[in-house]
Amino acid sequence: MTTTTSWEDLVTSALLGTERRPPGADVMPPGGGKDAPVALLDAAALHTVRRRAGLLPAPAAAPPEPAPHDPRPPVPEAARRRLTQLLADRTGPSQGGGRRGAAPDLTELLPQWLATANERGYRAPASALPALLDAARARTDLRPQALTFAGPRGLWLARFNPEWRFALRGASGVAALPAPDDAQAVRSLWEEGLFAERVALLAAVRAHEPGAALALLRSTWPTERAEDRLMFLDSLRTGLSDADEPFLEEALSDRSRNVRATAAELLSALPQSALAGRMAARAASCVSLDRTGDTAVISVEAPHECDAGMQRDGVLANPPAGRGERSWWLGQLVEATPLSAWPARLGGRTPEEIVALPVADDWCDELHAAWCRAAVRQRDAAWSRALLGPPATPPASLAERSKLLSALPADERARWVADFIAAHGLSEAFQLLGVCAVPWAEPLGRAVVDALDIARDAGSYPWSFSGVMGLAERCLDPAEAARLEVLTAVPDEPEDASPGAGGYWSEAFQRLVSTLRLRATMRRELAP
Repeated sequence: MTTTTSWEDLVTSALLGTERRPPGADVMPPGGGKDAPVALLDAAALHTVRRRAGLLPAPAAAPPEPAPHDPRPPVPEAARRRLTQLLADRTGPSQGGGRRGAAPDLTELLPQWLATANERGYRAPASALPALLDAARARTDLRPQALTFAGPRGLWLARFNPEWRFALRGASGVAALPAPDDAQAVRSLWEEGLFAERVALLAAVRAHEPGAALALLRSTWPTERAEDRLMFLDSLRTGLSDADEPFLEEALSDRSRNVRATAAELLSALPQSALAGRMAARAASCVSLDRTGDTAVISVEAPHECDAGMQRDGVLANPPAGRGERSWWLGQLVEATPLSAWPARLGGRTPEEIVALPVADDWCDELHAAWCRAAVRQRDAAWSRALLGPPATPPASLAERSKLLSALPADERARWVADFIAAHGLSEAFQLLGVCAVPWAEPLGRAVVDALDIARDAGSYPWSFSGVMGLAERCLDPAEAARLEVLTAVPDEPEDASPGAGGYWSEAFQRLVSTLRLRATMRRELAP
C-alpha cells in the first residue's frame, strides 16, 4: 500500500473528522466513506513506520563525568529507612484540614532529621538523592539542610534535571571544596566554579583567613553581576571586623542600590567605622537632653533634608507610603548609630534609664523603634533587655519583641518567654516562641504545657492553639513525653465546654506524645 497523502493531511483529517475532512483518494477505500476512519488509521500506521525507518541514528553523547567522591560516612541503616519513610510522606496527615488525628506529621519531622544528620556529618544515600532534591524543590525551607546533606553528589545530579536547577544557584557548602590554603585550587574554583560553589568557597576561605577571602572577592568584584555582588557582600557578616572597612567604604559607591544599602548596614555594625561616626554625629544633632524643666526630657529635632552625604551612607531619601520624610530620615540615622554613643550623649545614663526618659513632641515611638532596630543589628543584649522591659508588661509590638529576644542568650530568652506566657497566656506568645532555641529549655517547655493544660481544662477547642501545638511537637524536649502521658486521657468536660472538645484535646496530646517519642527514636537511629 502506497499513499501520496502527507502526514500533515492525515493529522488534519483526524482532528476534524473524516466526514468534515475526508482523506485523499489514495487513502479512501473503494467502498465509500463508512470505512474511512479505519483507512485513515491504516495510512497513519504506514506513515509512522516509514517516518521511524527513515530516521538516522544520532551520534552517541559523551558519557557524563563520574559523580564526585563524598568522604562523609553513610547514615546507619535504620536511619536510612527512616529517611525513605519521611521522604515518601509528602502530604502529611493534615491535608484535609480540620481534625489531624493522633499520628505524627512526618513532613514536619524531615527538617529535624536533616539537621541532626548534618550535625553528625553523614552523607546522603545515593538512592535517596532524587527524592531529596524533589523535596527541596517543593519546600524552600528544606533547601539549606537538604542540599548540605545531599553534598557534592547532589550538586552533580542536579545538573541533569532542569527542575533541580535551584540547587546550582541556591546551594551553600555543597561542593567538594579545595583546602582554603591551596591557593591555586582556590583561585581556579573561584574563577571557574558555579555560583553555589563560589559562595561556599568564599565562606570557607573567610573562616580560615578573612584577609584572603577579602582579597579573593576584590579580584573579581568589578566584573560580578549586581545580584552576585550582593550575595558575596552578605557573606562578610560572618567574622565582620574593622579590616573589612576599606572595602565596604568603596562599596558605598557601588552602582547597585541594594549593594550600597548592605555595605552601609555592615559598616554601621562596626562601632569604630567612619560611617558609624558620621551617623553618630548626625544623630547627635537631632537627639539631645533637655534639662530646662524639673525633669530631664529627650528633645528631638528631625533632619530637614537628606543630603548627598546621607544618601551615600545608606539613608534612603524616599519614605514608604504613609510615612513622613523627616521621621523616616531620623529613624535611619538613629538605627545606624552605635548604641554606645547614647550614654555619653544623654547624661551618662544606662540603657534602662535612657529608655525610661520621657520624649518630647510625640517622638517616643519613632525613637524607641529605631533603637530597637539598632539593638538587633548590633546584637546588643543590654539595650535589648532595656527595650524589652519586664515580661509582665502589656505586650506591644510582638514582632519587635521577637527580634529583640533574638539578641539575648538562649537561656535568658527562654526564661523571658516562659514568664511572658505565665503573665499573658499562649495567644500572644506564638511569635515569641519561634525565636527560642530548640529543644525548648525546661522552664519554657513547662510553661507551654501548663498553658495548654489550662486551655484543655477550660473546655476550649484545641484548634485555637493548633499553631502552638505544632511548635510544641517540633520544639519540646523529647524527654517531656513521659510527663505528658497523663494529658492524653479524655478529660471530664465542664458544663460550659465546647461539645466534643475533650476528645479533640486527647487526640492532640496523643499526637504530641507520639511525635516526641518518634523524635527521640530518630536521634537514636542517627547516633554514630
